Amino acid sequence: MFEAVNGTNFEELVRLDEPRSGLSGVIAIHSTALGPAAGGCRLWQYPSDDAALADACRLAEGMSYKNALAGLPFGGAKAVLRLPEGPFDRDELFRAFGRAVRALDGRYVTAEDVGTRVRDMEVVGEETRHVAGRTARGGLAGGDPSPWTALGVFEAMTVAARHALGADLSELTVAVQGTGNVGGILCRMLADAGARLVLADMDPARRDRLAAIHGARIVDVADIAAAEADIFAPCALGGVLDAQSIAAMRAKLVCGAANNQLAGPEAAALLLERGIAYVPDYVANAGGIINVAAEYLGEGPLDAEARVMAIGPRVATILAQAAREGQPPSRVADRMAQDVIASAARLAA
Repeated sequence: MFEAVNGTNFEELVRLDEPRSGLSGVIAIHSTALGPAAGGCRLWQYPSDDAALADACRLAEGMSYKNALAGLPFGGAKAVLRLPEGPFDRDELFRAFGRAVRALDGRYVTAEDVGTRVRDMEVVGEETRHVAGRTARGGLAGGDPSPWTALGVFEAMTVAARHALGADLSELTVAVQGTGNVGGILCRMLADAGARLVLADMDPARRDRLAAIHGARIVDVADIAAAEADIFAPCALGGVLDAQSIAAMRAKLVCGAANNQLAGPEAAALLLERGIAYVPDYVANAGGIINVAAEYLGEGPLDAEARVMAIGPRVATILAQAAREGQPPSRVADRMAQDVIASAARLAA
């Protein structure tokens, strides 16, 4: 059932294929230098196995960097599952996925991601103990990590706005792309802080409900990157920062919850050329995996909160160093994460 394939710069790629349950996808383990590879399980519509594999690899590498800079004793991995085309038994699919995680004998720790939920992780937990994002129990960390992700992005944005724009959020307009679990919570935090909002979402009903609550302006998804705003917050899927969107952007700061926001390495240089500050996505959105890690380690919500509140100061350090060096912040953050991982690998050798 589980075919392990060696991959360049990856410790392990495991293809998942169980037609009876509808399970199809891949687990990509990028690094275990810092500890078991941790990263969520995404359930999404992919046009091909190759597309799912490519997404898993991009996300897994990002998890290695995210966990390293967050100071977590975990490496990086990601599971990507293809959403079955027809009707399927969701519990059976996630039981099969749980068996795949169990077969890795602790090398991979899974949790929720886009398209999955706490209930799915409870089902996975019937098959393996190497899972987090389950219902919180006994005063320990756990449950939906979305609020923690949103909190980390909010703290990152607060610090970045002061650094890059010299202003508090109460003085600024934020264009939010994606108003789902994380984006919706972030919108509430921003509104409570006095920020003005511009919203776009593929789900008009969800977007309109939030806009009515917070008095936000609505734009089409295709126009959100170019909206008249001070800050652009991508909170949907990745790849939104490309040559076209950057050229049209009016915001002078990008800080959001989406993974893999840069469509390619050239996007970081384009942002720098246009004078647009960028908070590396895996630094800003680390709150979710921080809560997952606390749950897996048997820690409480206060432990998770302390690590999440360290995201803001970390962003300040990265932006200040990038400014001194005249480098894109993403390049500075990558180098810092690579140094942490390399140091751990040397100690283990």
